[in-house]
Amino acid sequence: MLVKNNHKAIFFFLKHIWIDIVLIIIYASVITTIDLYTYLHMITVPLSITTVAGTIVALLLAFRTAQSYDRWWEARKIWGEIVNESRTLIRQVKQFFPNQDPDNIIPEFAQRQIIWCYALSQSLRKEPFSFKVQSYLDSKNIKANNIPSKLLNKHSEHLKQASENLGLDPIKQTQIDSTISRLNDAMGKCERIKNTVFPRSYSSLIHVLIYVLASILPFGLEDVFPFTEIAIAIIIPVILLAVEETAIIMQNPFENMPTDIPMTALSKTIENNIMEIITDQKTEIPANPNSFYIN
Repeated sequence: MLVKNNHKAIFFFLKHIWIDIVLIIIYASVITTIDLYTYLHMITVPLSITTVAGTIVALLLAFRTAQSYDRWWEARKIWGEIVNESRTLIRQVKQFFPNQDPDNIIPEFAQRQIIWCYALSQSLRKEPFSFKVQSYLDSKNIKANNIPSKLLNKHSEHLKQASENLGLDPIKQTQIDSTISRLNDAMGKCERIKNTVFPRSYSSLIHVLIYVLASILPFGLEDVFPFTEIAIAIIIPVILLAVEETAIIMQNPFENMPTDIPMTALSKTIENNIMEIITDQKTEIPANPNSFYIN
């Protein structure tokens, strides 16, 4: 997630559309220059046509951007729920089970929940598991196609076993199980966003329409001030391309990009919160990153 508005953030954005910008600059400059000295100045496109085309593109872009932001914001809200439910789970385990914990139930739940958060974030980004996650999985001999789901199952199995051994009140057991179920729901929502591809045809249509508008725009402007005409023929399409690229970047919040949901940072926050809950000791807050984003 972007946290600083500096030149690096601008360069990150421009590197996605610089080829389009160069093509538009070349086209607008060449067509306008040729138009001044050749018969092309006789070819005119009514301004009403370019206005209608621009309006259509603007409406499509508005809908496209709104849908992309909705996906991004939904993902951010889901991870906010994960933060809250993770803290709730460990708080319940600590409060509901006896203070004397010979079977290390509380540390086991805490460690497993921390690993679950990291494993979920790395699974969503299609990254290899980190050394921390993989070491835990190897030590517990946990193997599955869906590791985060397997870890939640381990939560449930451990809860059932501990409840039977310690005679936990059924109401308290149900409350903990409900928290685990909400974590499972949050994971499913993330997977739905990850696996639902935004229609490529819709994006292609908007991109083509922007280029159509850029192609006819120089012919719809009056040939009075060439430099002004060139500037307008460049600025309008570039703005539309920038809006389109913003929507494209935001539509997939789990792709390991600077604009992603900061799942790693949130997992670290969860880890610090959980350690404070089980140890009753203050943990160090991670330093602010020097980068323009957090992942």
